[in-house]
Amino acid sequence: MIKFKKTWWSLLMVIALITITACGSGETASDNGNNTPGTVGSAEAEAAFAKGKYDPPIEFSSVLMPKKYVQGDTKENNVHDRWMLETLGMKHKDTWYPASDDQYRQKLQLAVASGEKLPDFVTVPTNAVLTNQLIDSGQFIAIDELFDKYANKTLKDHAAAHPELWYPFTKDGKKYNMPIMEYTDNDDTLLWLREDWMEKLNLEAPKTIADLENIMDKFKNENPDGLSPNEVFPLAISLKSNTNTWMGSLDWLFGAYGTVQEQWNKDANGNLEYGSVNPGAKQALAKLSEWMEKGYIHADSALWDERKAAESWTKGAAGILPGANWVPDWPAPDLIKNLPDANYKAYPIPEGPDGKIGTKWQNSGVNASIMINKDAKHPEAIFLYYNYLLDNLANPATGSEYEHGFAKGYDWDIVDGQPTSNREKIKDFSNEFPFLTGPARIPDLYMKTLVKLANGEKPETPYEKQMAEFRKPENWDAAKVVMSQIDIRKQNYFTGAATPTMVSKWNLLRQSEMETFNKIIYGKLPVDAFDQFVANWKSNGGDQITQEVNEWFKSVSAK
Repeated sequence: MIKFKKTWWSLLMVIALITITACGSGETASDNGNNTPGTVGSAEAEAAFAKGKYDPPIEFSSVLMPKKYVQGDTKENNVHDRWMLETLGMKHKDTWYPASDDQYRQKLQLAVASGEKLPDFVTVPTNAVLTNQLIDSGQFIAIDELFDKYANKTLKDHAAAHPELWYPFTKDGKKYNMPIMEYTDNDDTLLWLREDWMEKLNLEAPKTIADLENIMDKFKNENPDGLSPNEVFPLAISLKSNTNTWMGSLDWLFGAYGTVQEQWNKDANGNLEYGSVNPGAKQALAKLSEWMEKGYIHADSALWDERKAAESWTKGAAGILPGANWVPDWPAPDLIKNLPDANYKAYPIPEGPDGKIGTKWQNSGVNASIMINKDAKHPEAIFLYYNYLLDNLANPATGSEYEHGFAKGYDWDIVDGQPTSNREKIKDFSNEFPFLTGPARIPDLYMKTLVKLANGEKPETPYEKQMAEFRKPENWDAAKVVMSQIDIRKQNYFTGAATPTMVSKWNLLRQSEMETFNKIIYGKLPVDAFDQFVANWKSNGGDQITQEVNEWFKSVSAK
């Protein structure tokens, strides 16, 4: 599973990638007059939207990250680009093809600093700092008018249902980024347990943290595979950089004590508070310290990133992996490869001693965005392109040319007389197409489909049939678990750029947080050291940051 988005606090710790001198606020899409770059509603644009393609074709520049090419395709000549020209009347000119994310950021930095021409359409990852720097550069237009006029119903409806998706993209009341939609609830945490161990030990699903502790004790001290206690560390977690992360996360444990760490949650009064300084975090740390002492957690967890934590589970040393619904796609195949007799199952998040329960929640349904250059001759073209993907590929119609996939011989083919999207049956299988916006996704469709399959219902639509073939039954069941607990998810409400005090003090605050938390977990500091950490956090800028975060939240959420 490719992870494009990163947690906001790690982005704030990155030294500013781009040095930009603001040259005024970006102009709106209609500031330039008729038939000039940035125009809404030019005759050519109207004709293209009426016909569904540009005729004659237009050229534009964009940014395309590395992809896997097969069957002789190249980055300059491939099945996607041939399709784009034939179907939409669009072709690339002067498009950037960076070799990596880092190279892209460096190239963008140099281009902005030197005044080099930027692409017409610039892809921006979920990085609030970078987004605000690009807005302040004056190189990009506000998209309010373009969005209102050209975005299709799917995108407009989702934006209306999730107004928070605009928070990172809004400045001075104007919207600057076209959101690229992602599946909602796709990264929500649940617990993946070794089901073969559960069955051999006759254990039931853990409803509480106390139940989970009993399971960990059995996994370690009565291991059904005959492993000695010093070979088993039941809970696989990552403590290297963040404790609220995408694999081996601890958000569910902090949630059992009424908070979610490393993010900004709403308090009882509707104000934002930093979850790591909530009193519940102290209780979670006390529990983690206890688990570390008992050997339920590996002593090297502070050195482990997410992949290393997952590896302890796939090698059989751990029996519990906190992860998303897509664990059956990765890393579970490695578990079966290493231990062919093993099996695994997704379990709901258990509640704490006082009945509290919660995990992180990515619910805005946005994975990245695209900004439009103020000099783009066809600013509306990205909407024509994205609309087509959403209307035709995100949930294809029966009998359409995309019923089985995007391109025959790539992500689907006819095998033994039947169409299939099974990668194991297709020679040179590839679904890494250089879509300008990434794969088209309707945010709630994925989880709804998996739940339907988990309920034993027959797949009917092309999309449902593709998911039934492409996703594993364990994946279906996991989605049902996630959606059965949808009300426990806690949203991170701060998605803006670093506040003034964050710029100067956040790195030190985060360093203090990680050092204090790890020392408490490892027993090098008493649990009560948390109280002094909170006092220091508040006096060293935390209180001021909290005030600034709430001022930002009120400004973007005001109706």
